[in-house]
Amino acid sequence: MLDRPFDRPIVPFRQFVLKVHSRCDLACDHCYVYEHADQSWRSRPKVMAPETVAAAARRIAEHARRHRLKEAHVVLHGGEPLLAGPDRLAAIAAELRAEVPDSCALDLRVHTNGVLLDDRFLDVFAEHDIRVGISLDGDRVANDRHRRYANGRSSYDDVIRAIGLLRARPELFSGLLCTVDVANDPVRVYRALVELEPPRVDFLLPHATWDAPPPRPAATAYADWLIAIYERWEADGRPVYVRLFDSIESTGRGGPSHTEAIGLEPSSLVVIETDGSYEQVDSLKVAYEDAPATGQHVLRDSLDDVAAHPGVIARQLGLDGLAEQCRTCPVVRSCGGGLYPHRYRSGSGFTNPSVFCPDLFKLIGHVHDRITMPAVHALPHATLRTLASGMGGTDEIGHLAAGQASLARALLAALRRDDADRTPDSALERVTRPAWDLLTQIDVTHRAALDTTLAHPYVRAWAVACLRGEGRPGYLANLAAAAALRAGLDAKLEVEVVEHAVHLPGQGTVLGARAGHDGTTTLVIEDGRPRLDGSPAAGEASWRPSLRVASGDFSVLLEDADPHRDCHQWPAATRLTEAEAAAWQDRFDRAWRLIEADHPAYAPGLRAGLTTLTPLAAAPPGRDVSSTARHAFGAVAAALPEDPATLALLIIHEFQHVKLGALLDMLDLHEEGDGRLYYAPWREDPRPLEGLLQGTYAHLAVTDYWRTRRHTAPDPAEREFARWRGQTAEAVETLATSGALTPVGAWFVSRMRERVAPWLEEPVAEEAEAAATRAARAHHDAFRR
Repeated sequence: MLDRPFDRPIVPFRQFVLKVHSRCDLACDHCYVYEHADQSWRSRPKVMAPETVAAAARRIAEHARRHRLKEAHVVLHGGEPLLAGPDRLAAIAAELRAEVPDSCALDLRVHTNGVLLDDRFLDVFAEHDIRVGISLDGDRVANDRHRRYANGRSSYDDVIRAIGLLRARPELFSGLLCTVDVANDPVRVYRALVELEPPRVDFLLPHATWDAPPPRPAATAYADWLIAIYERWEADGRPVYVRLFDSIESTGRGGPSHTEAIGLEPSSLVVIETDGSYEQVDSLKVAYEDAPATGQHVLRDSLDDVAAHPGVIARQLGLDGLAEQCRTCPVVRSCGGGLYPHRYRSGSGFTNPSVFCPDLFKLIGHVHDRITMPAVHALPHATLRTLASGMGGTDEIGHLAAGQASLARALLAALRRDDADRTPDSALERVTRPAWDLLTQIDVTHRAALDTTLAHPYVRAWAVACLRGEGRPGYLANLAAAAALRAGLDAKLEVEVVEHAVHLPGQGTVLGARAGHDGTTTLVIEDGRPRLDGSPAAGEASWRPSLRVASGDFSVLLEDADPHRDCHQWPAATRLTEAEAAAWQDRFDRAWRLIEADHPAYAPGLRAGLTTLTPLAAAPPGRDVSSTARHAFGAVAAALPEDPATLALLIIHEFQHVKLGALLDMLDLHEEGDGRLYYAPWREDPRPLEGLLQGTYAHLAVTDYWRTRRHTAPDPAEREFARWRGQTAEAVETLATSGALTPVGAWFVSRMRERVAPWLEEPVAEEAEAAATRAARAHHDAFRR
């Protein structure tokens, strides 16, 4: 236990374990209640008394009201809870449902060994909406290794009979819990469990500490056992939900864990024993006598008092509560140090890695290798929460940029494989081979220069086009030349000429180039300056560095020359004149100063992620146009508006698309197979789900922009705020009820809803609200027509 004071807000409990009976009718030799260090069960009453139940129910209800809990999870546990009998369990359930307020959904469950389960119990569970979880360690051989009666008799047939009753009433069946024993065959265990058709399976590592380590026939025996099941489960098409595997995948993509066994989320579980005493997570019983004790009781102490206990807080510190070795581990965002009791060692307490550390490292790494993004780029839960609200500062955008950097390198590797398949000594191969050699050299000696070059937004657009068979692979040499120039290296390469220009992404353009019959010319970089060599017109060529616009200490590329920039919804502008570039500089400077002054919450994220402005062709009269491209992270394209405030809005709006696009590269927020089209309040055409999600996310920022601006320029800001808050809220509900979001996507959209909800309560001028209502109705009517 940590011995320093804590001054932090209370994390409310959401999971409550009621030990309704302290004895058991089996004698499982791996049970943490009876077979480990803490033996406090011996002095406790066998059954939780009615007055204790009533007090516990009142405390849970009080806690739910105080913290406005939307749901509470209560598990009736033991010992063996069925020893309390069906009437006592019915009374406990009725007491809980009577006390917990209607505003808090009560999820009631019972966890049992199943040997006493019969129709009397199931009728009670059906009446009180209680779902049943059963412990089973696999087939007969696996289960009877530990789970026997005191006289040594097998419990297997009794448990299988109980599961048969639940399969006949599937609405009551919550799943199976299996404790891992590496002496059992993993695939046989998996098949035995899946054949019973449970809604889910939980695999739990056996409880152990550094003082009492688990049996370990090999260094990573537990990882190897679980990986064998994971591979079979994958090959079978994932026939059942497995909470451990799902949690590893979820945390690997930046989502939450669904089990206390892994992850960094603060613990929200508390135990109430049969005598009414509060305990921390009861698996602490494996550490030492009274390890889970708090010294608090339902008759004296509130759940807030328990939440302030140092032992409870110690399990809520996330990364700060871990050993130094854990804090620097690449899989810590998924592992979270493992289950808290498994860290215990005499003398150092719980500030150690898990006794299963090598197993967790191997298992998590294996699962992460099979999902979209590697664990090193997993999004912390706090980061995802901030992004889901529509915001995001330096740290949040840094996580997205890191993912994009890995993606850029993956695309380059894919191009290299494509190039290796090309016929040797072809004209194209003569261009790309020296380019690959130079890029490899730069990656070793000047890695940062290569990473910065690859981060240019339109490098990815080019790479994707090449992989689709639509791009020009020879442009690789221009990429290598740009990296060499940035690294300060001399080089000589055959580079691609496009429209009499040689463009080096992020660096500049050699104008006036003439291409040979193969579309290339020779570029020489000496003393930090590029020039053409060997062309009759080489002397006529001129070097034009890339344009930039700046405001104070912040500047971005003004990309008017990259041959791959024309990937936006609107056509790109031609190369800017000096006067046009000066207009962009003036407008950007004033727009950025407005952002910093009036919308400062958006400035850090923009500084961290906005690298490029791409001028678009002039907009139709009376219309402002802007765009982002899915494969151009960091770039916002726009036709230059007259008003700096409009440019500020376009930048804030479009950068939302940049953020969400990068997030969608890391997380699956919606089901890919959904082919339906949805109404979007800002479009005349119906949108696919991802299009609606993108638009809704962007309009969080649009609404917030007008919400702020109405205090300095009420007309038209008041009307625009009234319009967009209602229509954005409507779109959020369309997303939430679509049925096409992944679990992480549903969570993400619920955070978007939380951002919009307070705006709907803000007072708005009556005429502005009426105008917004008319505009929304007119748009709906036009859409229907």
